[in-house]
Amino acid sequence: MHEMWLKCENEDQYAEWVAACRLGSRGRSLADSAFTTEAAAVKTLLALQKPQPAAALNQHSLPHLDHLQPENYLAPRFLKKLKGKFTQRVLESHANVKDLPLLEAKLQYIKTWQNLPDYGQTLFVVRFMGHRKDEIISIANNRIMRLDPNTGDHIKTWRFSTMKAWNVNWEIKHMMVQFEEGNIIFSVQSADCKVVHEFIGGYIFLSMRSKDANQTLDEELFHKLTGGWT
Repeated sequence: MHEMWLKCENEDQYAEWVAACRLGSRGRSLADSAFTTEAAAVKTLLALQKPQPAAALNQHSLPHLDHLQPENYLAPRFLKKLKGKFTQRVLESHANVKDLPLLEAKLQYIKTWQNLPDYGQTLFVVRFMGHRKDEIISIANNRIMRLDPNTGDHIKTWRFSTMKAWNVNWEIKHMMVQFEEGNIIFSVQSADCKVVHEFIGGYIFLSMRSKDANQTLDEELFHKLTGGWT
């Protein structure tokens, strides 16, 4: 796995690069109609992170934020070092959204949350067969990722589109997932291995459903994919 650092000349260029990478990760090209929308979403997120020049940055000028106490949000080991910066940053962020209607503010919150790098990922502590140390895997709606336990960096990605089968050896509680490029076998340390099986089966089931709101739920297929007898 190779890591590349890109330095962009301006926010527009940065937004286009991020949008292109996101589309590429989904198997889409720059000609995709979603490219413009994706780039616009990145610009919106950048705007929220930028302090407003005329923002009211005095907590006393915002009485409804008097209840804001950094110790309720920061771990004790960070409190002394970041207390002042944290309060200031919250006030700056608040200035970017304080004039939005309630519904728009909620939608903006959801969009920002969805743009977080780890959005939609569920982490499990596992031990791969033949290894002695615990490792981390992340399961998303279309892939399984192997993460560096110390940094959280992605070491390896296996996509569901290349998956042939997945099953559980109930006697020794091992999970095996077969991909076109090879198989991975691991035991789950932080949950029952059936939970991982259900996550994979559930995402596969969702990917097979259409956008038709009137589509009948195939309960038999759902239980087959999540029940451990695929």
